[in-house]
Amino acid sequence: MNKTELVAAVAAKTELTKKDAEKAVSAVIETLTETLAAGQKVQLVGFGTFETREREARIAKNPRTGETVEVPASRIPAFKAGQALKTKVAK
Repeated sequence: MNKTELVAAVAAKTELTKKDAEKAVSAVIETLTETLAAGQKVQLVGFGTFETREREARIAKNPRTGETVEVPASRIPAFKAGQALKTKVAK
């Protein structure tokens, strides 16, 4: 499912217009992004938790040349599914 299909599904379930549903979906995505960028986590009970994780700097190998490359430390987004979501998906 892509964003357009998600907007259509939200519009159908909420009886909103597609334009209003697109605004709502975009607002949720933007809010999640801003919150994660600020280093905070977003916990949606029953669905899951969005958070950031720190990756330490490391040495990697370029598979094409075999040359070693230093990969800098970074912060990455992560998602941990909640129990209700895990149960629903497993069925």
